[in-house]
Amino acid sequence: MNRKKYLVLIVALLCTYIMSGQVVPPPAPPPPPPGLPINGGLVFLLASGILYGIKKAKD
Repeated sequence: MNRKKYLVLIVALLCTYIMSGQVVPPPAPPPPPPGLPINGGLVFLLASGILYGIKKAKD
């Protein structure tokens, strides 16, 4: 009877040791930076600024 208790104890300890060995998932990659929609309108903004400056200089 005593031997059976030790066997149950050893099996229980081994099962919990094996079952608790979980794989940790890799960390999530950082989110991408926010998109800035200034690329297409930058030329028009610069051109309108130059034209506005020329108009103000003439007046």
